[in-house]
Amino acid sequence: MAQDYYATLGVERTAAADEIKKAYRRLARQLHPDVNDAPDAADRFKEVTTAYEVLSDPAKRQLFDRGGDPMGGARGGAGFGQGFSFDDIMDAFFGQNGGGGRQQRSRVQRGQDALLRLDVDLAEAVFGVTHDIKVDTAVVCERCDGSGASEGSAPVTCTTCRGQGAVQHVQRSLLGDIRTSRPCPTCHGYGSVIPEPCPECDGEGRVRSRRSLTLDIPAGVDHGTRIQLAGEGEVGPGGGPPGDLYIEINVARHPVYSRKGDHLMCHVTIPMTAAALGTTLDLPTLRADLAGHEGSDTLSVDIEPGVQSGQVVTVRGEGVPRLRGVGQGDLQVTVVVETPSKLDGDQRELIHQLAALRGEQRPEARLGTTHRSVFGRMKDAFRAGVNDER
Repeated sequence: MAQDYYATLGVERTAAADEIKKAYRRLARQLHPDVNDAPDAADRFKEVTTAYEVLSDPAKRQLFDRGGDPMGGARGGAGFGQGFSFDDIMDAFFGQNGGGGRQQRSRVQRGQDALLRLDVDLAEAVFGVTHDIKVDTAVVCERCDGSGASEGSAPVTCTTCRGQGAVQHVQRSLLGDIRTSRPCPTCHGYGSVIPEPCPECDGEGRVRSRRSLTLDIPAGVDHGTRIQLAGEGEVGPGGGPPGDLYIEINVARHPVYSRKGDHLMCHVTIPMTAAALGTTLDLPTLRADLAGHEGSDTLSVDIEPGVQSGQVVTVRGEGVPRLRGVGQGDLQVTVVVETPSKLDGDQRELIHQLAALRGEQRPEARLGTTHRSVFGRMKDAFRAGVNDER
């Protein structure tokens, strides 16, 4: 009995090509011997493959609809070895063109992204600056305008693959002859060849060139920040659209200031007399590092009397502008109190007098910043014992 190809695929005789293809993909996934170990899976797989080969070919389908035998009497699975394409199996499992290489490649392709690292000073990163940079990338060949062909010539259809970009290879297997597509070795999958390549770019449609760009670095960038310049990367093969250029910022160390997030930090050393009495410091600003800056070169910072070594004095709004937000961070000044190591006679006498006035000739040792002295704790314990006796 002749095979009913429509019944094999489970579609109506009026089914469209897309419906037939979907039905075949569904059945192929279920019946392929690699995923189905049922005893009749291989035979049923051959049947649905033969049915698809007939119904996907308009001429064979028309002949079958008229009662003819499009497989020349080789129904019931023999058609699998009579021109079956392995790409159809790959389509069933991976979607259209899953087998790869069946569609010709385009000579015009998007270019790659490029990365350039740029060293900037801390002041430039904080306040922003404009830089002129040099970039070495591929650009469109002006001689052939990206076509890759010399003047007066043009790409021609490849005679090996006849413009398909792929050639067929047949391999015998237990399931029959399997036909696979591979990129054409002559045109490398393009479907055309350039008989007379442009002497400037050797058929690539692009050449390498150094060019200048003006880069606006926004205020608040940090070490490792990447700035994207759309369309300034490598031009693609065949004069294709360029990729993007990324500028990675490398912030150099500063002799005075460091950065933590949106805050600027520095350390200042003051004598113990200034720490005790308080003082006002004039710190150099980062703006002084910028050429042609406007405004004061110094910033006044008030140190309150009695400041301790290691204490942080915060100056609001004098930090780094927020790159993605409003406002800016703070300036955090860490105070280091310096104790004099050399005293003359008069200085030593004055300090002795100060110690006597403060009752600090024999000061009690303090353990850490939150612990009371040993003698203080002994006094507390003694007082507690006396109270208990009462």
